[in-house]
Amino acid sequence: MDARFTRMDHHDGISRYGASLMAAVAPYAEVTMLIHDERQLALLPALPWVKINSPLSPLELFVARHVNKLGADLVFCPMQTMGSWGRKYPLVLTLHDLIYYEHPAPPGFLPAPVRVLWRLYHKAYWPQRVLLNRANVVATISHTTLALMRKHKLTKRPVRIIGNAPQTERTPRDPSLAPEKSLAYMGSFMPYKNVETLIRGMAELPDFTLNLLSRITDERRAELEALVPIGTKVVFHNGVTDAEYDELLLRTTALVTLSKAEGYGLPLVEAMALGTPVVVADTEIFREVGGEAAYYVPADSPHDFAAAVRALDSQEKWAASSTASVAQAETFSWDASARELLSIAQELGSARPGAACH
Repeated sequence: MDARFTRMDHHDGISRYGASLMAAVAPYAEVTMLIHDERQLALLPALPWVKINSPLSPLELFVARHVNKLGADLVFCPMQTMGSWGRKYPLVLTLHDLIYYEHPAPPGFLPAPVRVLWRLYHKAYWPQRVLLNRANVVATISHTTLALMRKHKLTKRPVRIIGNAPQTERTPRDPSLAPEKSLAYMGSFMPYKNVETLIRGMAELPDFTLNLLSRITDERRAELEALVPIGTKVVFHNGVTDAEYDELLLRTTALVTLSKAEGYGLPLVEAMALGTPVVVADTEIFREVGGEAAYYVPADSPHDFAAAVRALDSQEKWAASSTASVAQAETFSWDASARELLSIAQELGSARPGAACH
């Protein structure tokens, strides 16, 4: 399993997805992780590993030469960019979303040459088709993304859902205990995330604190601070640990996001698993993840956002939402995702009891 997209200090969405899926598959098959830097091991399960080139290296074109030597029965990559020229093994590539066709600004952490290629790549769908058609099977994480893939005819290969899920062994909060008057946002500050509307909505929530948890550049922070209404409380944490994140989720009123585009929305299901209600933009993917438990509002309406938060001022409504959130989160499972990947391996004729997954 390709673990080279794992971060070295803290997980992002794809990093957590890959690491969690590897841990879930390990009880059922012999798993070897492919890494490119030993610092990645701090965020990965304790499994056998092999160090190869970075996925951003020009050597990625020839990565199959190294993987062939490992005798892999199946290779799973949590992205769609893994090199495949000359491969001698079945390959599963993953497409998480199509966000960057509508919102083409690349993530800031990518090197400048990669950001240029990123923009060019997302100007048309044919490069995506070329990448995906190299696989035996294409994985995605939601029915929403699957529908978009079919709409744009992105691949001729079979497409299967290997979904995201919350972390295991997390104890939900007691719904009878009133939450503190705070809100939590976990996500990047790219324009499509629409954090501006959250901040504007705080004008009608002066007794609440909005906690913006993710790391942020000084420039972007200055842009958002200029929008904070006078007399409101907005806190920029500039990154929190997993433990700090869980601790806040266990006492806050709600997790909030008005993002206009997502492939899944992992923060939603993480919050719901702990019994924390979610107030989110009314989008197809959030409807898929949040089900009947979430509060949905128009993405560009600060007033409707504030009204949804105010509805949770009622302890009775908050407790009911907390209970419903836990039930909704339980519909997602890493074990189910692991079993789906193993099913794919078996269908490709490459997996047997004790067979290796790389």
